Amino acid sequence: MPWHGFNFTAGTAEKRSNVPGKLAVDTVLGHLIFWLFTMRVTKRQSDCAVRLTCGGCVCAENRAGRTAISKACVVLILTLPLLPACRPTAPDPAVALRDAPPPPFTDIRFEAPGVTHKITVQDLPAPYATRSYTNFPNIIARPPNALPKAPSGFQVNLYAENLGTPRVIRMAPNGDIFVAESGAGRIRVFRGLTATGTPERSAIFAGALNRPYGIAFYPPGADPQWIYVGVMDAVLRFAYRNGDLQARGPAQHIAALPTDGRHWTRELRFSADGKTLFVGVGSASNVDDPESSPAETNRADILAFDPDGANQRIYAWGIRNPSGLAIDPATGQLWCVANERDGLGDNLVPDYVTRVREGGFYGWPWWYLGPHQDPHHSGKHPELGSQTIVPDVLLQAHTAPLQLVFYDGEQFPSAYHGDIFLTSHGSWNRSVRTGYEVIRVPRHQSATASGEYEDFLTGFALSDGQVWGRPVGVTTDADGSLLVTDDASNSIWRVRYVGP
Repeated sequence: MPWHGFNFTAGTAEKRSNVPGKLAVDTVLGHLIFWLFTMRVTKRQSDCAVRLTCGGCVCAENRAGRTAISKACVVLILTLPLLPACRPTAPDPAVALRDAPPPPFTDIRFEAPGVTHKITVQDLPAPYATRSYTNFPNIIARPPNALPKAPSGFQVNLYAENLGTPRVIRMAPNGDIFVAESGAGRIRVFRGLTATGTPERSAIFAGALNRPYGIAFYPPGADPQWIYVGVMDAVLRFAYRNGDLQARGPAQHIAALPTDGRHWTRELRFSADGKTLFVGVGSASNVDDPESSPAETNRADILAFDPDGANQRIYAWGIRNPSGLAIDPATGQLWCVANERDGLGDNLVPDYVTRVREGGFYGWPWWYLGPHQDPHHSGKHPELGSQTIVPDVLLQAHTAPLQLVFYDGEQFPSAYHGDIFLTSHGSWNRSVRTGYEVIRVPRHQSATASGEYEDFLTGFALSDGQVWGRPVGVTTDADGSLLVTDDASNSIWRVRYVGP
């Protein structure tokens, strides 16, 4: 039964677009949805699950008879009929068929392998230059024979499927592949490779976890003794030796982390020397002021700990959602990808990938991308404007980068060595979708990035705006292939170079 652009059916609630690639919902409804997504209640049910699927965010799960039901599913259903001012925008052919956005901005209609983009701070529009849209993807089953599109010379095959919301993926020193199945609450391990490019073995390393995400091996090097896992409210670790397919014992609690609100992902990386554990913790809100919102304490930061969880400190701050961290293997430099704020228009604020400076301030929530003040916080902290760091590479706004990896394999052409590959989960706060791809950041055998990036793996979103795939995790396999998790089709894709 359709209400205000949503279709509610038995057991599911799914958002549908009224215009291909676009759904504009009045701002009041957008903020209502924002607020509702931050609250959860728990209820027992024996044989059904209620799910609200918006932008790949699973608000409810059914595990062994326990169903966590988001208040959004209940309150939204009861409230929408009472909000006459909150209604979908009527189909507008002029918008649906409009020309390309002004360069350097783009969207899914113009993404293709090998296309290069570069956004600078001089390109930024003013806040509210366009209205803010609520345009969650309509997730569909992967069409028959649909595959991601890669540049010429690359081949893509399905590595694994039927997973439980696969997100972060890491290669162990012995070549095993570890995957956080966040929706299923477990860590899976794959081993070996068949002639068809699929794993020879699959096993559950650990289960009953609270939205596992980050995975890190400690100490760095060829012989780790522990696997660290970032769950929604803590850092855990499991005893490990190379070749283990199952945890040797129960999880050890290393550190408590902030929880509740938005941005539940907890990303982990160790410094090259193994002395520091970095933890990415996203904000609890879009732009709440940490000085008046206790929920933002130790949020929108990259935290640092000793390996035993002691000596917690803030390594870098003002990073709204540092959902992916990586260490440059050549220099030991920490990098991150970040999801910037929403609600300021189609092309504000660009997401980014950047080197992370110790003690560095990256703007959130008062400023963004250098001395640009967020209109929600006009006049606040003028002293921070000049201290706000401009990131190395600006991406399309709302593209939602989640993970990154430095390519250190030998299979791809030499021009790719040392480049960054990052995943774009895709937009929900834009009139026409952007992202839903894997991006390459060329570094030209240097330790920095010049600001340009290119589309590498596309095709997850269709021309009519429907979406069948959303890239999340990325890693290099032992043979030099690239592995990409996709939490919309619950699959992992393998990209290898086969020649011109």
